[in-house]
Amino acid sequence: MAEQPVGSAGKGAATAAAETDPAKEAQATLAEVRERLDHAEDQWRRAVADLDNLRKRAARDAERVRTEERARVAAEWLPVLDNLDLALEHAGSGSEAIVAGVRAVRDQAVAVLARLGFPRRDEEGAAFDPARHEAVAAVPVPGTKPGTVLRVVRPGYGADEHQLRPAAVVVAAGHG
Repeated sequence: MAEQPVGSAGKGAATAAAETDPAKEAQATLAEVRERLDHAEDQWRRAVADLDNLRKRAARDAERVRTEERARVAAEWLPVLDNLDLALEHAGSGSEAIVAGVRAVRDQAVAVLARLGFPRRDEEGAAFDPARHEAVAAVPVPGTKPGTVLRVVRPGYGADEHQLRPAAVVVAAGHG
């Protein structure tokens, strides 16, 4: 075997060989990939924690809104209850005063529902609409177009897109 000269040329060749050594390159690449992976994992954990915090905050906000809305609706009904108490206090007065008081309280309750977005729907004479009405009876009435609402048995409340309850109605039946 021939000896290689030891000198600057020999050191340069050894350095060049080390720089191009595939094992060392793989280790450097692996270290870089691990560093990137650690960084990505840290970002992922932070994102998961942020999402969890957002969920908790949204749940707290939703509960707060529900509580506030229940309180607002209950406060709307307090005057109705006050007037019912007054009507009961005057129960000994006479039947006409009682009827007038109960009618006034009913009107007040209807107004509360309307303010909450559920107006009363009394629609005698209107065409039957299965989206707004529930037919409880059909009666043949000469001279009346079939499907016409003849009588409202139980009024409906709400608008078309936010209906609390459909009206129970008696409709005109076809002659047969």
